[in-house]
Amino acid sequence: MGWYEESVVYQIYPLGFCGAPRKNNGKLVHRIRKIVDYIPYLKELGVDVLLLNPVFESDRHGYDTRDYSRLDVRLGEREDLAYVSEELHKNGIRLMLDGVFNHVGRGFFGFQDVLKHREASKFKDWFHIRFYDNNVYEDGLSYDGWEGHYDLVKLNLNNEQVVNYLLDAVTSWIKEFQVDGLRIDVAYCLNKTFLRRMKEHTRQLKSDFVLVGEVLFGDYNIFVNDEMLQSCTNYECYKGIYSSLNDLNLFEINYSLNRQFNHRQNGIYQGKHLLTFVDNHDVSRIASIVKNSNHLPLAYTLLFTIPGVPCIYYGSEWGEKADKKEGDYKLRPKISKPNKNDTFAFHKQLIEIYHKEPALQYGGYETISITNQQLVFKRQYQEETVVVALNADSMPIVLPLNEMKGTFLSLLTGKEVEIDREIRLEGYDVVILKLPLAK
Repeated sequence: MGWYEESVVYQIYPLGFCGAPRKNNGKLVHRIRKIVDYIPYLKELGVDVLLLNPVFESDRHGYDTRDYSRLDVRLGEREDLAYVSEELHKNGIRLMLDGVFNHVGRGFFGFQDVLKHREASKFKDWFHIRFYDNNVYEDGLSYDGWEGHYDLVKLNLNNEQVVNYLLDAVTSWIKEFQVDGLRIDVAYCLNKTFLRRMKEHTRQLKSDFVLVGEVLFGDYNIFVNDEMLQSCTNYECYKGIYSSLNDLNLFEINYSLNRQFNHRQNGIYQGKHLLTFVDNHDVSRIASIVKNSNHLPLAYTLLFTIPGVPCIYYGSEWGEKADKKEGDYKLRPKISKPNKNDTFAFHKQLIEIYHKEPALQYGGYETISITNQQLVFKRQYQEETVVVALNADSMPIVLPLNEMKGTFLSLLTGKEVEIDREIRLEGYDVVILKLPLAK
């Protein structure tokens, strides 16, 4: 148990959120302080952790780093980030940063030195350089880029100087900004020895430091284990949530959850707390991707009630829309002020429930009833059980609850509910019950 396992994470892409220019124009503007003005809103919503996507000096979008020791001038200076962190912590909100360690931008100081001095550069072994070749930029040399993107120059993580440079950067982030954890960008691409080094290094500096890896596919146990990461992005369930609703096939998400977390079926990620989300800075907003808007409350309910640490992408808590086809910048907008609508209120309520119920933080997953358009499952931890029921159909339905009976508490309405082996759901209904109610 730790702070991360009981948290709700809120993710902001700062360059977009703060309205920074798309390209680094070299002009210093203290935009990141805008986040301080957002803290009362974050507290009202009820989140515990703020995850900031890249904030360090870069060419354009943050993932093309120029210097890990400087805040991006479009956001301000190091003192500005230190101030933001101090204010967050004063208000009980932890800070996680985006750690981009697989690659840098072409503007990275070491790569610029290679372009200038070629074989004589002391940084030539920091990358995978081939001086006998050429590239799309006509540099008279070639190098490895991230998945064919040559604006992102792959670092040589087998080079001890590179590793030490990155570890030293993280040390300064922890000491100066009181950072509590890192999201590890494209963790699936990283040298596992490097991940082990990062885990050992950060834990020596801060015993409860958390590393959350971006992992898209495969066996998450490869990365989430005692030696490497504490958590990773659960893309399998991310896809399962929206496609189950769009295809009216709740068997899909139910299959994934049983496979991952059902103790009776030897769930492969039992006891692990993966990062759960319905959208982020790389994918279409859930409000744009779900075909039937009546299904959005079901998607939000799943976000906060299935196993995992819930993560909200800024704006989605009030139903912000954006399609990936419109480009990344559409997904990462400037926000003038939050919209405290009904969707926001529902998120706030779900967060309150999540915080109050240990079964939702630590419980496993077990199916009670499943059809194409209905799902009832339970989360159980020690003596506490929470039952979640969803109806993706427009018509009411009565579903079996096996042998469950007695007086239950509806966590959404606060009212007592009498249950006798079945439950009635209205069209597009969600119900969260705590059982049995102590007499």
